[in-house]
Amino acid sequence: MKALLARGWARAAIGLIAPGLFLLWWQVQAQSGGAHALAFAPLQSVGAAFVELAVQGSLFSDMASTLSRSLSGLAIGGTLGIALGVAMAIWRPLDRVLNPLLQAIRQVPLMGWLPLLGLWVGTGQGTELIVVSLSAFFPTLLNSFEGVANVERRFIEVGQIYGFTPWQRFRLILLPAAMPLILTGLTQGLAFAWIASIASEILLGVGGGLGVTMQLAQMQQRIDIILVAILVTAALGFTINRLFLRLRQHLLRWQAPLR
Repeated sequence: MKALLARGWARAAIGLIAPGLFLLWWQVQAQSGGAHALAFAPLQSVGAAFVELAVQGSLFSDMASTLSRSLSGLAIGGTLGIALGVAMAIWRPLDRVLNPLLQAIRQVPLMGWLPLLGLWVGTGQGTELIVVSLSAFFPTLLNSFEGVANVERRFIEVGQIYGFTPWQRFRLILLPAAMPLILTGLTQGLAFAWIASIASEILLGVGGGLGVTMQLAQMQQRIDIILVAILVTAALGFTINRLFLRLRQHLLRWQAPLR
């Protein structure tokens, strides 16, 4: 059994069992003929809607918009989160000054900032980018801080014995030791940025994106298009996450591989 599970195709096939059963249940509900069947769309209708959006080209442009917004927010929020988290871990006075404020801000749901951001910068795509950046900022900040702050003391003592400068100590000791947690923060930031992109698109409805497609489909009562957008969102988000995990495994080759 273990030898079978070691094969990539076997793991992929097993992973398709639950989605396959869910789709089967969905099709049964859609064809049941009861009153609740109106809330379900047959899979053939969903497939036709997918072809419709693909031929129009709107599906791929929406995917590109959401993906661009997510990665831009990750780049901005992730960079700021790593830089500030490392700085707070190294220079503790900065941590004592900023930590209470950051912890208080973190307790407010990101969507709760939309009314205030709307007054400050409007309800355009700039607000969406700010929300997505904030969603990626806090996971990277917290993990970067913990990664650097919890480096074993003996590693630092080795650097002192060799007379490392502060920059050498950071580059050769602190950063490599903290890298697993920093990359974990980026992985979490990517997931949060993706979710925040869809949510902000649904709530604000500006520009393009899969969330905007869901909102318009709801107004038109097109359940099939809503399902296409949901399925594409899930598939694209899953693919991005797996690619990032592969990159993480490559950068941390010396660690035990992730599942």
